[in-house]
Amino acid sequence: MYKKEFDVRWSDLDPNRHMANSAYQNFMSHTRMAFLIENNFGQREMAQYNTGPVVFNENIFYFKEIHQGKPVTVSCEVTGMSEDGSMFSFRHNFYDDKGRNVARGLMTGAWLNLKERKIMPLHSDLHEKIKHFPRSTDFIILEKSHMRAHGEFPQDLP
Repeated sequence: MYKKEFDVRWSDLDPNRHMANSAYQNFMSHTRMAFLIENNFGQREMAQYNTGPVVFNENIFYFKEIHQGKPVTVSCEVTGMSEDGSMFSFRHNFYDDKGRNVARGLMTGAWLNLKERKIMPLHSDLHEKIKHFPRSTDFIILEKSHMRAHGEFPQDLP
């Protein structure tokens, strides 16, 4: 499991003096990108194939408050991927300085072809890299239906 440690900054706090929702998302995103970079799938590789990530949803479950003053560790696990590598899911756990699990974030997304502005199978070079990413013990092969498993669908105005 990949892990990254963060100091909770003043700017990460909300008016209640605990970590703000947006800080959780920023820490998860930073951890994911660090994981990708360490697995040779960073901005340079994405730019080479005109590919970028798109987030479909992020859910955060809060178990305990996080305050400033002690570091927080954020994990990153690949929990799912489609056969063609176009869709992915990650789980992030937040741990306090004593190793207690204080929050969990789940996210799903896909790789966007930035020229076509469509979700497409990854270029074979990129797909070969992500096929070898470390996976969670509960890893699943994602299907398109998993991207709407939360039951939310667009509803246009009448």
